[in-house]
Amino acid sequence: MPLYHQLGKIPPKRHTVFRKDNGELFSEELVSTHGFSSVYSLVYHCYPPTIVKEIKEPYDVNPKIAREKHLKHTSLRGFQVKPQKDFLESRVPVLVNSDLHISLAAPQQSMDTYFYKNSQADEVIFVHEGSGTLKTGYGEIPFGYGDYLVIPRGVIYQISFDTDKNRLFIVESFEPIKTPKRYRNEFGQLMEHAPFCERDIRRPQNLKTYDEAGDFEIKIKKQGLIYPYIYGTHPFDFVGWDGYHYPWAFSIHDFMPITGMLHQPPPVHQTFETNSFVLCSFCPRMYDYHPDSIPAPYNHSNVDSDEVLYYVDGDFMSRKSVERGQITLHPGGIPHGPHPGTVEKSIGQTRTEELAVMIDPFRPLMLTEQALEIEDQDYYKSWIN
Repeated sequence: MPLYHQLGKIPPKRHTVFRKDNGELFSEELVSTHGFSSVYSLVYHCYPPTIVKEIKEPYDVNPKIAREKHLKHTSLRGFQVKPQKDFLESRVPVLVNSDLHISLAAPQQSMDTYFYKNSQADEVIFVHEGSGTLKTGYGEIPFGYGDYLVIPRGVIYQISFDTDKNRLFIVESFEPIKTPKRYRNEFGQLMEHAPFCERDIRRPQNLKTYDEAGDFEIKIKKQGLIYPYIYGTHPFDFVGWDGYHYPWAFSIHDFMPITGMLHQPPPVHQTFETNSFVLCSFCPRMYDYHPDSIPAPYNHSNVDSDEVLYYVDGDFMSRKSVERGQITLHPGGIPHGPHPGTVEKSIGQTRTEELAVMIDPFRPLMLTEQALEIEDQDYYKSWIN
């Protein structure tokens, strides 16, 4: 995250005396990544963040793998995932490898009784349906349809939903989520040719200090287990903080597509990156404007990566039929391309209204048992004319 941010009250110098009105010291915490070598934030608490009253028995949430190896174009009907009341229990992992987990979720209730911390992965939560507020000690971020919520590992959070009808597409990354390097100059600033800029990034605001003692349950995920911790003080007892490590939001509707005279390849749609996968946003845009251009994408052989598309809304020129919430997986090793008739149909068209999220992992994905429950068994035959 290339933006410095500060909220609340902090002392003028690091690691110096900073007292409450009653003379007691605030408790300083360094939240660091890659040891002390990457981004970090300094947080000031009302109480030490180490007061643990009880640790309950951990439970296993590792995905259950159904197909470790496969070579078949696959489609999942994402909206067939049934809604569940609880936020964590609603998460359904469908595609996973050692670098990332992709899950679908349809939570119906806010996180009112516990807090959550993912200590093993950064999270990108794409909001397909619903709205609400992401609450953390760093402040609050309102969200709605089309928002990416980027929550770095180690951030304790709660989500308050405005409705019981929510659909989320969730990516857990075991490497840090970054904006693409080619969009940034040597100082970390997003450059003029980037499809979004710092004005589009929404940082936490409205910091509320919860100076409270009691019993506060924080469910902490680590190595595929969730450990229920009972802390003696409220986890959102921040009086102030500054740094680069904090949650933020970006709307897919603020992504400004790059277009050209001829068909542009997927990297122009890139939104986030890690060393092991990229995430792209396909948004409404003008089609290619060469007089003989073919707007529909050409057939493509994935050699180095799988390709995952999550269909959000709109019409897709390369597919005969698409459902909202549908996921397609085109594995590396075999070609895929537009459905019969869609290439000819696209010629002369001037605009597309498609909205989708794409992920290209650099290692093969595995299907979970829950993915097989929502699989379209005949999708691989859909290229037959």
